[in-house]
Amino acid sequence: MTAAPQLLTTLRAGYGPAAFRADAVAGLTVAIVALPLSMAIAIASGATPAQGLITAIIGGFVISALGGSRYQIGGPAGAFIVLVSATVAAHGMDGLILATLLSGVMLAALGALRLGGLIRHIPHAVTVGFTTGIGLIILASEISPLLGLTIAHEPGPLPEKIPALWAALGTASWPTIALSAATVATILILRRLVPRWPVLLMAVVGATLIATLMGIDTETIGSRFGAIPDSLPWPALPAFSMDKVMQVLPAAISFTLLGAIESLLSAVVADRMAGTQHQPNTELLAQGLANIASALFGGFCVTGTIARTATNVRAGAHGPVAGMLHAAFLLGFMLLAAPLAAFIPLGVLAAVLVVVAWNMIERVEIMHFLRTDRAALAVVAVTLALTLLRDLTEAIAAGVALSFILAAIRRRGS
Repeated sequence: MTAAPQLLTTLRAGYGPAAFRADAVAGLTVAIVALPLSMAIAIASGATPAQGLITAIIGGFVISALGGSRYQIGGPAGAFIVLVSATVAAHGMDGLILATLLSGVMLAALGALRLGGLIRHIPHAVTVGFTTGIGLIILASEISPLLGLTIAHEPGPLPEKIPALWAALGTASWPTIALSAATVATILILRRLVPRWPVLLMAVVGATLIATLMGIDTETIGSRFGAIPDSLPWPALPAFSMDKVMQVLPAAISFTLLGAIESLLSAVVADRMAGTQHQPNTELLAQGLANIASALFGGFCVTGTIARTATNVRAGAHGPVAGMLHAAFLLGFMLLAAPLAAFIPLGVLAAVLVVVAWNMIERVEIMHFLRTDRAALAVVAVTLALTLLRDLTEAIAAGVALSFILAAIRRRGS
């Protein structure tokens, strides 16, 4: 048996109007951050903006309602962009949704079998390596919309992508470049001046207003994807066969591995900030159920998100109700204001992801290893290289193996 969800623990301890007000303020604050990020991550992943919102609404609600972390916020995560886009390219949207469903089953099984504690044994250097690699890949994936390039088919693998981007530089759109650069500059400046304000949403809204009022010729959500639906779809099982299951199984395993690591890392961050203690097995069970629910509504893989969880803690959340309200606020936007999203330029959302990806690159940790631990630096280098050139599953497996080998050599030498 896994421990009870944090929601029940919090409610049993007493929950009054003051706690609800705190959760409502925190939930609204996180929703404001999650709104542009959910759409930006979905677009970068090869999905639609609506799917990003659905993933945040359905998956985020389930994670907060059933999870083992008091402050965890779930939604689509930048760390999954590489895996999700590769799955869409190889197996189509139906394959992505099926892989998400299978991953949910695996994550729930990990929690039910009480294997959450094993994730804690993944070396920190491995985490630094693949997180940095993912950040660099996201940066590369956003060059095209950031510059307004015209590419008939943009390759997925980095060694093929870079030459294709270089060849397409002549198609760059100067209005799009100016708008993207202004968005990045706005985010960086506002983060220094008013760090507690909803900087990402402010930058997106401001850039969208400028582009619309000035009639800037640039691609938008509406021109690429059409209108965002103003309601949730009915739940439905994805079409599948055993042959299709076997095809998407490697992707599902990768989703499971990264989802378990990302969600438990996020829970640890929340514990350090708030002085709490999460229940890893309950959290993994909730992550699994959230992925199943997301897939049933046509969403994709969902996990605990470090930046949004940290925002939740800083905003003064009392408990899991804040995360549930964050999902409710996003649903309210979808029901009432979805048509406005059609005006958002894709270059503006790319600028948001460029800032997110830059922050994912573990510059401080890499410099620390460079000064103090060359063995850990080697693990970072191998994990990073394989993340960039092969795939995440191989990178994590090789990084863990090398880390254990170097640790064994170090113990024998001492």
